[in-house]
Amino acid sequence: MAKKETKTNAMRILDQAGVSYEIHTYDVSDDLIDGVSVARKCNEDPEQVFKTLVTVGNDKEHYVFVIPVAEKLDLKECAKAVGVKSVEMIPQKDLLKLTGYIHGGCSPIGMKKKFVTVYDETIVLFDKILVSGGRVGTQVEVGVEDLLNVTEGKVQAITRNI
Repeated sequence: MAKKETKTNAMRILDQAGVSYEIHTYDVSDDLIDGVSVARKCNEDPEQVFKTLVTVGNDKEHYVFVIPVAEKLDLKECAKAVGVKSVEMIPQKDLLKLTGYIHGGCSPIGMKKKFVTVYDETIVLFDKILVSGGRVGTQVEVGVEDLLNVTEGKVQAITRNI
């Protein structure tokens, strides 16, 4: 008998909000869980698959930035977007304690606490995007408007050209 897939906190929150989404799972046995590899495994355009990055500002508050998987954060633009002097990535070891998610499975939906969340401006190019479903090996495809509403996210230019 096949094991029933358990819902993640991100999925439960989408369900509670009445948001429809599609679950995409991918094999992690090869340890390739970087965003571009995940996009390939899900047969999706890397521009439409977004990763969730958690930072801390000079004000000691935490901020969440969600960007296409092949892009890099522009920390100066991120700081401007949230109205602080500077932001820096949090140490990976602090991610689980702070968000409830592990590296490779961090979703902008359903963190332990509600953080200011900013999405890269390219999100508006799509009706739907993929973000982590809340565990390694799982992505959720969700409507952009629904995602922005559920996470109370704002949209701004936060990536740099690489």
